[in-house]
Amino acid sequence: MPDVAQITVAPARIAELTALIRATGTETRTTVTPLTGADVATIPVSTEQDVLDAFEAARVAQRGWARTPLRRRTKALLKLHDLILTHQRELLDLVQLESGKARSHAFDEVLHTALTGRYYGRRLSRILGPHRRAGAYPLITGIRQYHQPKGVVGLISPWNYPLSMALVDGLAAVAAGNAVVHKPDSQAPLTALAIIELMHRAGFPRDLWQVVSGAGSVIGSTIIDHADYICFTGSTATGKRIAAQCSERLIGCSLELGGKNPMVVLPGADVEKAVEGTVNAAFSSAGQLCVSIERIYVHDSIYEQYRDALAERLARVSYGANADWEVEMGTLVSPAQLATIEKHVADALDHGASLVSGGRARPDIAPWFHEPTVLENVPESALCFAEETFGPLVSLYPYRSVGEAVAMANDTVYGLNASVWGPVKQARKVAPKIKAGTVNVNEGFAATFGSIGAPMGGMKESGTGRRQGAEGLLRFTEVQSVAVQRVMPVGGPAAVPKRTFAAAITVGLLLLRRFTRKA
Repeated sequence: MPDVAQITVAPARIAELTALIRATGTETRTTVTPLTGADVATIPVSTEQDVLDAFEAARVAQRGWARTPLRRRTKALLKLHDLILTHQRELLDLVQLESGKARSHAFDEVLHTALTGRYYGRRLSRILGPHRRAGAYPLITGIRQYHQPKGVVGLISPWNYPLSMALVDGLAAVAAGNAVVHKPDSQAPLTALAIIELMHRAGFPRDLWQVVSGAGSVIGSTIIDHADYICFTGSTATGKRIAAQCSERLIGCSLELGGKNPMVVLPGADVEKAVEGTVNAAFSSAGQLCVSIERIYVHDSIYEQYRDALAERLARVSYGANADWEVEMGTLVSPAQLATIEKHVADALDHGASLVSGGRARPDIAPWFHEPTVLENVPESALCFAEETFGPLVSLYPYRSVGEAVAMANDTVYGLNASVWGPVKQARKVAPKIKAGTVNVNEGFAATFGSIGAPMGGMKESGTGRRQGAEGLLRFTEVQSVAVQRVMPVGGPAAVPKRTFAAAITVGLLLLRRFTRKA
């Protein structure tokens, strides 16, 4: 198998990338790769003044960018699409180096970012308008709806998808005419910096996207205090604090937060396909994915068949911490993530759960690697019954009726993603009954995640707002209605008595109601 030594970034290249961070102080921090635990880069840390300077520069750039014709923004978006695909080798190396995920899962991020640039590049004018709307009086009142940019968007992105989550939200923000002040996660800044450099090559102004570095607890509040809108991906606990701080300033925010995502395997499902789907749905990026499946409900008529087939398939999963495209699961990102899954597994077993597959850390593969693990008979008292693990751990539960399965799937404070496996006609009836922002039929998460035209986001404590689709762009705008009144005022001609005008309007409305078609 290819050696991890294939995944490297030259020191000179690291210096080029870190120079994009706005940081004037002397404080630094060192990042490490989960592939080996070795040091990767020395990252400068931004001061509070650096953050303020970033906002000042971003505001200047945004004013010019907001006046830029949509056709120029479109050209830059489509150019970025091409650059991402042609520079994917470096992007793949950086994603793996900073996150530890398998090569094929790193490619998911490359594909997602390229498709996002293509989607908005092809639809920008159509979505942003302006659009005509029905006026108070036909022909007399003309209405146009505009979408004005918010201003400067504060973007706080996570470590688990260092390329995709660093770009796709901010790219929609700048496409809508905003500037961005971005704090990538301290574990994975290089990937974000590489994609931002490609944005410069694509034609986006250099000052339009400012990057600052540091702990969220230190500079995150400063970002929220000065942004016109906040976009955050991370934990529900942190998201609640951000929402509270945003509310004090009456600014909007979009938050993609935690999940305890269910899969329902219906009677009549193809067990072999459902098992293969489970490997992707639950163990892509080592389960460190907000939409990853952690709870699986299987009809009791096929429960044992599914359980045994899943255990057999996981015994053949290809592990690795290298550039081999055939590796099916990479490593966890940090000792903290490893500690969480070990805690959840041990706690569940202590409370009476049974181990179906996996259950062990594997430092022989990578320092923080953990086998994909399946449990059954998990009681409600176990931590992993309701808490998000965010790692390669799933629990199996049999059910008797589909109604019971839906009720169990919905018995959570979260509502991010769900998966339903079975005959399509039956599965399509079940899917809308699950309270989740995205539901995939005969797929784990990739069908909705990869469909850039489809909105993606959470219900309940899984967040607010949507990325992707028109909604993912319009959240970064303020809706403005501009009316032009012709012939007479809305209140009627001055020469016509008010009572007469009211009677005429009443007759007109009744006639319109009778003779116009339903909308």
